[in-house]
Amino acid sequence: MEENILSTTRDIHGLYPHVHIWGYPIAIYLFIGGLAAGILLFATIYYLKGKADEMPFTVKIAPIFTFGLVVIGLLLLVYDLHHKMYVWQLFLTFRIESPMSWGAWTLVVVSIFSLLWPLSYIDDIEAYLHERGWKRLDDITKFIRNMEHKYVIPRFVIITFRKYRTLAAYLMLFFSIILGIYTGILLSAFNAHPLWNNSILGPLFLVSGVSTGSAFVMWLSNNKKERQLMSTIDMALIAVEIFFIIHMMMGMQAGPEAYKQAAHLFLGGEFTVIFWVVFVGFGLVLPFILEVFEHRGFKIHPALPALLVLVGGLLFRIIMVQAGQISEYPL
Repeated sequence: MEENILSTTRDIHGLYPHVHIWGYPIAIYLFIGGLAAGILLFATIYYLKGKADEMPFTVKIAPIFTFGLVVIGLLLLVYDLHHKMYVWQLFLTFRIESPMSWGAWTLVVVSIFSLLWPLSYIDDIEAYLHERGWKRLDDITKFIRNMEHKYVIPRFVIITFRKYRTLAAYLMLFFSIILGIYTGILLSAFNAHPLWNNSILGPLFLVSGVSTGSAFVMWLSNNKKERQLMSTIDMALIAVEIFFIIHMMMGMQAGPEAYKQAAHLFLGGEFTVIFWVVFVGFGLVLPFILEVFEHRGFKIHPALPALLVLVGGLLFRIIMVQAGQISEYPL
């Protein structure tokens, strides 16, 4: 009498019929990382170009929000980790081969810069906020000043940061680019999923993150020239983003069967409508058209295309996280 033992993974929650390990927290985490990277990228670029006074919101004001964004991102990362009691080990160990390690340490460095950069402009920030009538944000500036006065951040650190602000800008520029690319590389490092196993995800997520950064400035800046410049940049970024998306789809269609099946998720599959109509249509093409009309003299409220880009950027990451877990290699 022979005894045959059959094993199956069908009763394992989250693995069959598809992997469902990452949910909305990771998608939001990737969106926040890209947005913070985009804001800091523009702040450092235009500071280094000597336009801090011409573009006050881009260089001085917008980075105020990045510290809160990074903190929220870190909290979402911790929330998603299974062994939360050991999360501190992630920030005491650096593994060069681990995208998660790179991301965790990059977020720590970026959070430090995100705090010191606005603190070095605290007087200008307070004047700008009062000029805009944003008195509710006084609590934020008071909090930042209290950190200095209560020696949470020693004053000599701030003085030194102001003295070497140009060097800090170059470092912040470098880490903001790393942060923007990392949000895509984190997914592409998972070779078991054809949709994620794609070298274009890093540049695509970087461009998308920088686009959301420009949209953030467009939305909140009261400087017309600043908004127009960011609108022009955003149109170029949207064009590059669409090019990368088309290139990614064509590459998967020309690849092995597993990649064709991954592409089919967007080309006739369950994500087709939400990807092409909602994300590409309303999150990329429509804001591009609105920005073109605005440059041609039509009265378009700058918040409309900006919010469409921001919502589109978040939706893009939700789609990529969910679809990537469905894509798999055939057994």
